[in-house]
Amino acid sequence: MLADFEIANKCHLEPIENIAASLGIKVEDLEPYGRYSAKVPLKYIDEQKMKKARLVLVTSISPTKAGIGKTTVSIGVALGLNKIGKKAIAVLREPSLGPCFGMKGGACGGGYAQVLPMEKINLHFNGDFHAVTSAHNMISAMLDNYFYQRRKEIAPLKKVLWRRVMDVNDRSLRTIETGLGGISNGIPQMSGFDITPASEIMAILCLATSEQNLYERIDNILLGYREDGSEFLCKELGITGSIVALLMDAIKPNLVQTTENTPAIIHGGPFANIAHGCNSILATRLGLSLGDYVITEAGFGADLGAEKFLDIKCRNMGILPDLVVLVATCNGLKMHGDVDEAHIKEPNLEGLRRGFANLDQHVRNLRQWKRNIIVAFNRFANDTDEEVACLVDHCRNELGLPCVVNDGFMRGGEGARELAQAVVDEIDSHANKPEGGDAIYSTTVHADGPEQTIKQRIEAVVKKVYHAASVIFTEEALSMLEGIQRDPYYWDFPVCIAKTQFSFSDDPKKYGCPSGFNFTISDIVINRGAHFIVAIAGKMMRMPGLPKLPAALHIRVEDGKIVGLS
Repeated sequence: MLADFEIANKCHLEPIENIAASLGIKVEDLEPYGRYSAKVPLKYIDEQKMKKARLVLVTSISPTKAGIGKTTVSIGVALGLNKIGKKAIAVLREPSLGPCFGMKGGACGGGYAQVLPMEKINLHFNGDFHAVTSAHNMISAMLDNYFYQRRKEIAPLKKVLWRRVMDVNDRSLRTIETGLGGISNGIPQMSGFDITPASEIMAILCLATSEQNLYERIDNILLGYREDGSEFLCKELGITGSIVALLMDAIKPNLVQTTENTPAIIHGGPFANIAHGCNSILATRLGLSLGDYVITEAGFGADLGAEKFLDIKCRNMGILPDLVVLVATCNGLKMHGDVDEAHIKEPNLEGLRRGFANLDQHVRNLRQWKRNIIVAFNRFANDTDEEVACLVDHCRNELGLPCVVNDGFMRGGEGARELAQAVVDEIDSHANKPEGGDAIYSTTVHADGPEQTIKQRIEAVVKKVYHAASVIFTEEALSMLEGIQRDPYYWDFPVCIAKTQFSFSDDPKKYGCPSGFNFTISDIVINRGAHFIVAIAGKMMRMPGLPKLPAALHIRVEDGKIVGLS
C-alpha cells in the first residue's frame, strides 16, 4: 500500500470555494489560505440549525505509542455517511509540530481516510499555532517588562505562574532562568517552557464561545501572586486588546476537505494528556450549523479525551454527543493483554482476549455518562479473520454493543459504509437525544458553597474513571487546593487531569486494566481564564521530549513536495 503522503499527493482536491458552496457558504465570506483552505466567519453559526444536527464523538481504548486510529475512523465515518447520502462534516483538532517531528507523527488520518492538504495541515496550517504561541509569549514579555520598568517602585510578584511556550518537543527548556547578564537584560527569575498545546491561550481559544468571551477569558488569566497573596491577573497589564488582536484570525475555524472531498473543519489543538484534548467549541458549533452529522474526536483514550470532552467541553458548550464511537484495534488490545510490543502484529487470540479488560473498562466508564456506544474495530492488514470475529463476538454478546469493522484506511468511504450506517441506525433507534449530566462529579454551587470541592472532583475522576484505590496529593498540591477552595470564583470549575495516555494509572507501563493502585497528584495548575483546574499526575511533563529516532529523520522535500509525513 502507498504511504500516506503518496495517497495524499494522488488525490484530486476541489477548490475550497467549491467545498464551501456545498455547505451554503458564500465565496465572498471566505478568507482563503491558498487554493484548498480557508477561514470561515463565525456568523455562519446558527443556533436553530444546531438543534437539528447530530453530534458523534469518536474516542478509543488506551492507545499504543503508534496510536489507535481515532482520526482515521472519524474521517472514515464522515466519508461513509456521505456515501449513504447523509450530509456529514468531520470537525477535528489541528496537529502540533511536536508529535509531527517527534514520535507519534501527524494528525490528519491515514490511508484513504485523510484530511487534505495534509502537509499544510500538519505543519504551519493557517498560522493558528503560531498565533497562540505569539500571544502566550507576548504576555510573558509584557509581564517581564512590567517588572523591569517598575523595578525601583515595586517588588516583583511573590510567585510568577506564567511560563513560556513553543510548539516543539524540547526537554532542555522545561526549567530555565531568565534575565541573566545584568540589569539591562531584565530581572533574573526561574521560568520554563511548556509545549503550545498545553498553553492556557490554546485552552481559551478552544473554549471561547465568542470574541467577547475571548476578551473576558484573557482578562482573567492568573499570572501570579503579590506579596500579600492577592492574585495578579492579565487585565492588570492592560494588554488584553493586543492579545486578542494576535488571535483575531486564529479564532475563526478552518475549512478543508478529505480524500473524497467531504468538508472538514479543523480548529484548535490542545493535547488530552496535558490539556483538555478537544477542538474548539466554535468549530463544533459551526459544523453543527452546516451539516446534519458532525463527527468529532477527543485525544487519546476515553479515560482522557472523552472524559474531558464530556466534563469540560460539553459543560461550556451546552451540547452532549448523540453517540460515542469507541475505537479498538487488535494490536492495541494485544498490548493490553501483556503481549510484548514487538509481537503485537502476530496472531494471538489469547493475548487479544486478555486485552478485552481494557476495552470493557472504557465501556463501563462511558456508560456512567449515559452515552449510547458503538465499537468500531479499526482493521489492519495483519489482523486475522479469527481475531476480528473474536472481538466482534465479545462486543455483541458480552458487552451488548454494536461492533462494526472499519476499513476506511484501506478503502475510504466504501470501507466505512457499514460503520456509517450503524451510526445512523443507532442514533435513529433513540428518538430522543440521550440524557446526561454530572455523572462523574458535580460543579453545582449552593448558597453555602460547592456541592463538591475541587479536590473531591479530582478524586471522583481518579476513582470512577481510572479506578484507583486511593489518591495521594503532595503537600504542594494540597496547599494550592486549599487556596483555591477559599475563593468562590473557583467553586464551579471542572478539573483537567494531566496524566499518561498509555494507562488508566499514572504509570505508563501499567497496561491493561490495573486496579488497586495509588494515584499521585503532584501539582496543581490554575487555568483561571480557561475556567478549569489542571491536576498534574505523577511525573507528567507539559513539555514532551524527543525519542531516540524522531520522525523528523524521515521528512524531506523532493521535487517541491514534502514527503515522509504520516
